[in-house]
Amino acid sequence: MKIKSAEFVISNSDVSRCPDSPLPEYAFIGRSNVGKSSLINMITGRKSLAKTSGRPGKTQLINHFLINGSWHLVDLPGYGYARVSKSVKKTFQKFITAYFEQRRQMLCAFVLIDSRHDAQPIDLEFMQYLGENGIPFCIIFTKADKLKPKALERNVETYKTQMLENWEEMPRYFITSSQSALGKEEVLHYIESLNEQFKGEGK
Repeated sequence: MKIKSAEFVISNSDVSRCPDSPLPEYAFIGRSNVGKSSLINMITGRKSLAKTSGRPGKTQLINHFLINGSWHLVDLPGYGYARVSKSVKKTFQKFITAYFEQRRQMLCAFVLIDSRHDAQPIDLEFMQYLGENGIPFCIIFTKADKLKPKALERNVETYKTQMLENWEEMPRYFITSSQSALGKEEVLHYIESLNEQFKGEGK
């Protein structure tokens, strides 16, 4: 898939105000400072579509972007940022949960994981929530360029081992780097395949 157009549509914290559109959409979410904005910009080929910041927790709204006029990319707030107050965290959790439970056109959530670290309880808990609620998701390992190939392979294998303690099989995953564009084609190809399936089912 070639990204020919990518445009901002709307930001809000009220799921009922998300675009009233039948187009398929894909949500990107992860712990703060996992490299989500950089990944979105890399995937879309737009340097500043999603705002990057040295301050984790910058994304605090549901952000919809229209891609190629045919599907929505959704940038969701990061979770697990220590400096965000408990009340703000609760608000985030409330509208993130509402988003996943109400947006029927959301075909897949991409859960971003920093490839440099072991599995974090907050990530495992979030994926458990998705699984228990039948919400389809994939894992995107970010910042692969920060590790040597063998270290990267070892970390991913360790993560898989930890996941399989509670899951029957490892969810589909992608290894990416916003610096080198590693994984870009694979992620876009997967989205394209889901879009085709979506159209084929006449949804």
